[in-house]
Amino acid sequence: MARLFLIAILLLLVQTPAWAEIAGKRPYVVDGDSFELLGIRVRLFGVDAPDPDQTCSLNGASWNCGLDARWALGDRIGLNWVVCIERSRDPDGSVSAVCYLGGIGGPELNGWIVAQGWALARRQETQAYLADEEAARRAGRGLWRSQFVPPWEWRQP
Repeated sequence: MARLFLIAILLLLVQTPAWAEIAGKRPYVVDGDSFELLGIRVRLFGVDAPDPDQTCSLNGASWNCGLDARWALGDRIGLNWVVCIERSRDPDGSVSAVCYLGGIGGPELNGWIVAQGWALARRQETQAYLADEEAARRAGRGLWRSQFVPPWEWRQP
């Protein structure tokens, strides 16, 4: 435990390069595309999930699709070790990263959350998750079983 604390302090004190690796167990899931790991806010690169308070419409009724997206990511991570490879820093200081369960080479979280239909591909960042999004849409998984506003539009004032 002390070792993880030391690593977290070092990561906070040293400005990490764009290829930095952040690794730890049991991150705190904030929403369907971000979590806190070792005190660092990590956003899944190339994807955008609804915020926890965003609602969607299913068979004419409102449902909390944003909260379901958060739960889906939390359930997938569970108690697993998570390793993230930093791609960039967001203006708010959070890290945008590609993340894996159990280490690099393990299941990728970014593609998984899109393939399950709980997040959309962020086309302005990468084209990597477009096929996952299309497969989820065709299968009616996650958000795609309902009517919804894309998260980036829902956040607009």
